Amino acid sequence: MPQRALIEQRPWLLASLIAGISYWFVAESWIPGLYLILWKGAGVGLLAVYAWRHHPVADAHRIALVMALGALGDMVLVVNFTGGALAFLLGHLAAIALYLRHRRAAMAAGERIATAVLLLAVPAASLALTGRPEVGLYALGLGGMTAAAFASNFPRSQVALGAVMFAVSDLLIFAQMGLLADSALPRLLIWPLYYFGQFLIAVGVIGALRRKGAFTAP
Repeated sequence: MPQRALIEQRPWLLASLIAGISYWFVAESWIPGLYLILWKGAGVGLLAVYAWRHHPVADAHRIALVMALGALGDMVLVVNFTGGALAFLLGHLAAIALYLRHRRAAMAAGERIATAVLLLAVPAASLALTGRPEVGLYALGLGGMTAAAFASNFPRSQVALGAVMFAVSDLLIFAQMGLLADSALPRLLIWPLYYFGQFLIAVGVIGALRRKGAFTAP
């Protein structure tokens, strides 16, 4: 990896990590609401900048769109839960379209079963945790995104794992509405699972595109 490329690329990922990790520590602090909302969106928003700014191919721009919609959802969710969920749902649909463009040529029977389990279990668990049809509808997109990531030829150790982490984060949000309403566990785990899930997805997709020869930048 050329030194100049490292100098150009690393700041966006480093800035994302700083924003994403630090937000977990300040999420319930005295910082004024607007600044905190922008801080929340910065972590994944900078991943969108990373993907868009330095990787001028369509699929890199597609994952940048996924990250941008995630950052938008992060911020809107604070003031309007339904609006934030809609932004995330659009991000899931954009991710599904990208993953289907890079689906695996062949999968073993066990892999097909795992894909089906992810597709169905995520919305089923979401509906069971909340009893709310609209949550189940949103979770169809979440499950579809998770299953499509697993069925894609992007590295599962990054992209599929990141998608599962995202799904678990959302399931903890839904559990917080009822089953784990009095537990501190969701508050501790939701953000790190979500942010690092998105980080793995963005870095995994960009790295795979580079290895496929889509571009020469890191």
